[in-house]
Amino acid sequence: MKQIFRSSALVVAAAILFSGCAAKNGEAPNDAQNTKSGVLIGTLVGAALGAITSKHHKGRNAAIGAAVGAAAGGAIGYSLDKQAQEVADSMQTKVSGDEAGAAKSRDIIVTKHDNYVKITFKSRMMFATDSYVPTAEAKEKIAKLVDVLKNYPDTIVQVVGHTDSRGSYDYNLKLSQKRAFSVANMLKKMGVTNRIYARGCSFNKPLVPNDSPENMAINRRVEIYLYPNEESVIDVCR
Repeated sequence: MKQIFRSSALVVAAAILFSGCAAKNGEAPNDAQNTKSGVLIGTLVGAALGAITSKHHKGRNAAIGAAVGAAAGGAIGYSLDKQAQEVADSMQTKVSGDEAGAAKSRDIIVTKHDNYVKITFKSRMMFATDSYVPTAEAKEKIAKLVDVLKNYPDTIVQVVGHTDSRGSYDYNLKLSQKRAFSVANMLKKMGVTNRIYARGCSFNKPLVPNDSPENMAINRRVEIYLYPNEESVIDVCR
């Protein structure tokens, strides 16, 4: 029995570790994909570990490992699904599968990915032109996110600033950094105890081509990523 418990612990650890390798950057899953992906990863890892932990009863151990692994992986996916829905509800919006498309009509876009949740805020509602001081509306929306984050103290938070392509790269880099740091500091001041990182990307990662005023407005944005663990963190500027 002790060996089974030890194997189960390994399964849970491995499921969490390998979940960090499942991200498909830029691809938004449907409503149940996060949970299904987590279950699949957990089942495969659990079955493998269950089979190798003993020379005897490999079939039984594999079945036990698969069951425990599926539960662990499913819990990871479910947590992401749940966070995404709670964030969307708090912002009075919906979870979207098309960030660029949704940005044409919404100021706040919540998207789900395999290993993280992303909240995108259009700059026009967050800051005045060329300013990095959050507006009153920005503070109101961020406060709603804070209420959700208090339920997920282990979630890793990353704040990222983006600009359009007008002006020099260095100017836009500094502006995007200042905006990201400003929002990160606001989260801390509002009582968020999660680990928070901040980064500016200048105009390195446009959502759409910078070929019209409407598209440039879409590219001027602040993103907040919510990660379940360090392994899930992506390079947000590429």
